[in-house]
Amino acid sequence: MNRLFFALFAFVLVLPLGQSVRGADEAGFKCLFDGKTLNGWDGDPRLWRVENGAIVGETTPDKPVVSNSFLIYKDGEFSDFELRLQYRITPMNDKGFANSGVQYRSFRIPDDKNAWRIGGYQADFEAGDTWSGILYGEAFRGILAKRGEKTVIGDNGKPTVVEKIGDTAEIQSHIKKNDWNDYVITAKGYHFTHQINGVTTIESTDEDKDKRRDTGLLAFQVHKGQPMKVEIRNVRIKPLGAEAAAGKKKIVLVPGPKSHGWGAHEHRAGCLLLADQLNKSGLPVEAIVTEGYGYPKDPSVFDGADAIVVYCDGGGRHLLNDHLDEFDAIMKKGVGLVCLHYGVETVKGKPGDMFLKWIGGYFETDWSVNPHWVANYDELPMHEITRGVEPFKMNDEWYYHMRFADTMQNVTPILTDLPPASTLTRKDGPHSGNPAVRKEVLEEKKPQHMAWAYLRGSEYNGGRGFGFTGAHFHWNWGHDQFRKLVLNAVVWTAKMEVPECGVPTQPLTAASLEENQDYPKPDSWKTATMQKQLDEWNAKK
Repeated sequence: MNRLFFALFAFVLVLPLGQSVRGADEAGFKCLFDGKTLNGWDGDPRLWRVENGAIVGETTPDKPVVSNSFLIYKDGEFSDFELRLQYRITPMNDKGFANSGVQYRSFRIPDDKNAWRIGGYQADFEAGDTWSGILYGEAFRGILAKRGEKTVIGDNGKPTVVEKIGDTAEIQSHIKKNDWNDYVITAKGYHFTHQINGVTTIESTDEDKDKRRDTGLLAFQVHKGQPMKVEIRNVRIKPLGAEAAAGKKKIVLVPGPKSHGWGAHEHRAGCLLLADQLNKSGLPVEAIVTEGYGYPKDPSVFDGADAIVVYCDGGGRHLLNDHLDEFDAIMKKGVGLVCLHYGVETVKGKPGDMFLKWIGGYFETDWSVNPHWVANYDELPMHEITRGVEPFKMNDEWYYHMRFADTMQNVTPILTDLPPASTLTRKDGPHSGNPAVRKEVLEEKKPQHMAWAYLRGSEYNGGRGFGFTGAHFHWNWGHDQFRKLVLNAVVWTAKMEVPECGVPTQPLTAASLEENQDYPKPDSWKTATMQKQLDEWNAKK
């Protein structure tokens, strides 16, 4: 089967577990909820839990609350921001009552018997037809803007309606009952805007100099009274205002020479794509791609680097082989290293020993193998690199049976699966099979690792490494989960905190993946067919 046909039609679809469709405008947003735990949040454990990727607050006849109670974000306060989330609220009895809200720029109420009592601005929402979208002052001056109003809050703490910006019934018609709704809350200076499902519900400016708040806590509410259930997910926030003047991390991507032909081993195109994604992520990074192909002619490009990404052909042709000592000096400064696909393979001896020190493992000939197969990553470990990454299936040339550091010391597997017997049908050879790999896979049924993270010791100033054996096919970068995992790893090796939802990524099209490739597009190539594949991969179920 020719490579072009294989690249187009031999893929297997992702099985996404995502919840909402994100647009291209997510740059700069930080996730506050990891979808799995309440890490970073503080609330009454009787009332709050995580279920099906959502924060759930629930009261029942057996678990009533006598005063409003809140789940409070405890890892920082927020001033100017845009907050995005989804909510669903459900009455738990036939009386139909259920009320909740999003607290912002809020404060703990001192000496309250309820340790989780909060006051401040609230973006209200409910199961009824009246209050969703209003601005309410919880223990803080009461209603500040009803739905469809633009208000100014005076020095007396009371709001004045200065303009009607919508009809409350019309606004309500856009709000879904017992279903998910998108809420966007913007606070800039003392001006606040609420939107539900793209419809502005209120605007308000607080001119009460004695009581207005310029920073504070974020929290979610369960309301006293009748039993109710609120669900909240996809919580992310983007600070507004001046960006930090300094502190950007420098990431250098090094592409190897031209290699396999159209759509495979596209080292330069892949590096340019990853750099563009990092630079548009909103994170404090500066990603650059070295000029030309191979080890940079001017190695001063590595000066000040926090992480280096190497994407190249390997074995005896690996671009680092002739620069081991000078590159080792860079690694000893604690600079991170990511090696992609063939870039994880070098030769035994000194090069292999260096790779064990730098990234904790490598492809060793007559030990490791390089079949094309469909890997099913249905379980991912808890690690910064997997944040925001959903389980997926992918066809690639997934190398496995790596030569790892002794006892896997400081090595954390990231992508693991048991390869099928079909991956070992070739005759034994430097890359195709050997007795050791056959014993592990065919006899012992031992799962293999196709991506891993590594923490170096003090000799290397706590540097970090990441090996990733996929990315034979350039088109696989269009798979949102595949791409996010590698972007997370790059950020992690640069010793940055990976956002709870992972590195924000920009959607890719088949046309954008065709850019910057080393070889001309074949006449038989069908852009529309590839676009259909990307759409199927990244469709949210």
